[in-house]
Amino acid sequence: MTDTIHVSVAWPYANGDLHVGHLAGAYLPADMFARYHRLKGNRVLMVSGSDAHGTPISVEADRRGVSAAELFQHYHRRFLETQRAVGISYDLFTHTDTENHARVSQDIFRTLNERGYLYRETQRQLYSETEGRFLPDRYVEGECPVCHFQGARGDQCDNCGSLLDALELINPRSKTDGSTPVVRETEHYFLNLAAFIPALREYLATGKEHWRTSVLNVSRSKVDDLRGRPITRDIDWGIPVPVDGFEGKRLYVWFEAVIGYLSASIEWAHNIGQPDAWKDWWYNPAARIYNFIGKDNIEFHTIIWPAELIGISGLYDDGSRPINLPYDVPANEFMNIEGRKFSKSRNWAVWVPDILERYDPDAIRYAILAALPESKDSDWSWAEFVAANNNELVGAWGNLVHRMLTFARKNFEGRVPEPGPLNGDDQGILLRSENAFETVGNLLSAVKLRAAAEEAMNVVREANAYLDRRAPWKRIKEDRADAATAVYTVLRVIDNLKVLLAPFLPFSAERLHGYLGYEGQLFGDQVIRRYDEATRTHEALTYDATKVSGRWQPGELPAGQALREPAPLFKKLGATPAEEAAIIEAERARLGAEVS
Repeated sequence: MTDTIHVSVAWPYANGDLHVGHLAGAYLPADMFARYHRLKGNRVLMVSGSDAHGTPISVEADRRGVSAAELFQHYHRRFLETQRAVGISYDLFTHTDTENHARVSQDIFRTLNERGYLYRETQRQLYSETEGRFLPDRYVEGECPVCHFQGARGDQCDNCGSLLDALELINPRSKTDGSTPVVRETEHYFLNLAAFIPALREYLATGKEHWRTSVLNVSRSKVDDLRGRPITRDIDWGIPVPVDGFEGKRLYVWFEAVIGYLSASIEWAHNIGQPDAWKDWWYNPAARIYNFIGKDNIEFHTIIWPAELIGISGLYDDGSRPINLPYDVPANEFMNIEGRKFSKSRNWAVWVPDILERYDPDAIRYAILAALPESKDSDWSWAEFVAANNNELVGAWGNLVHRMLTFARKNFEGRVPEPGPLNGDDQGILLRSENAFETVGNLLSAVKLRAAAEEAMNVVREANAYLDRRAPWKRIKEDRADAATAVYTVLRVIDNLKVLLAPFLPFSAERLHGYLGYEGQLFGDQVIRRYDEATRTHEALTYDATKVSGRWQPGELPAGQALREPAPLFKKLGATPAEEAAIIEAERARLGAEVS
């Protein structure tokens, strides 16, 4: 039976390059999950985009002396190129500064307002007399009232994770010029979250056995204390508030960015010429929506976004079906770097565009996967990166593939050999690789990606052990038919492993698909396309998954199929322990180094 799966991926602020924490927190898990479901034959819609309107963009643009639009456009293009290079297979990666997103966001604002879920209130906010403007939350920093961290932002404390109001900060100061702001009054629209408490309690109370405990506990603990939260702000960059008298204000980014999951789905449907296709994921009761995010965004996706959806249910539809709420929010924890927290200001980070210049994307993907922070904070270690690449990718998987394909081509006329009767050992390893489709698939369906990859790598290790026992390079001198049977068996197992590992290692799986003699592509390519709107032209990352469907099953590599000349799937890092150590130290030295 075909499932309908929506993969909603966190929208990165377009104010700087992506780092490995971004990949670990949301983007790689989402991609691996989506690739599996496509291989399984399920209908997948995976969307995300650049968050163009967050105050981090304005703050960074001010610092650089450029416009917010210029800054976001620069990094949006960087995001497109980086994610394509590392293999994130979006059906659509767009951005929030499109006519479509503005229209959908304003429609949702109007609907919530018409249904009585919004109210206007005069608010006390921090105002910079030296700059002559109200200060958005991220333009303010000070001491956290909860943990007393000195560098808390006006919206959230990065040290303890508490969501804050800028007025709660102790000794607040402007990030722009360091001046002490004063309090002034301004009128804004608020989302009455308290009105959604009964519905959210019901939503979080049942059918959440598959949720991660940490996500569920955080979400349930917040519901009873919900109160109104402002959804407009005094700023000139963002989506205009569609109300007379509010011309100088914009929709708050926390309110409109999550709307991107819906607006991107609508944009995707428009792009493929089927304007209502998005409804198959949002109004089909059998569809499942997964939100892939980092742990700092849990509340926005398990409480605030569901509240918005409950409030607009029936919008764009006939009203007979409720709009779908997130089925699962598999939020990951944080990935530290060499034992220390990520710090952009100190350049304590591993930037993805940078490492893509030196390392293959599958090596990067595997290193992040091996340390994926699914249940607790994890650590990126360059020593572990080199070890995982050399010992597991090169030594275990890559070596198995290369020596068997090379051996078969040399000794069996470049083809998959014709086997004799399979003995118990042959049948055992082949059955092990076939049964792994269910085991690995179940783990992937449950978003237990590390365990799924480890199970697939266990089959790799068992295949190597089998090969050592059967030793066809020895048997061929004594019993050519028996050697042919062993090689045939191993090639069948490799063919299965190609698919089992494909969600994690798509680039090498694609190459191996060709080495094994198959025509066509296993996955296909992500493509950067340009789309024209009424007043804007924008670029987006898209992916055609039509040829992927139904491959998640044991292969039937036929005897006699011609094998193509293989190249090593992975590159060994360093020829000696001393060279490995030099690579590790060189990468560590980049951390914290000054950048221009």
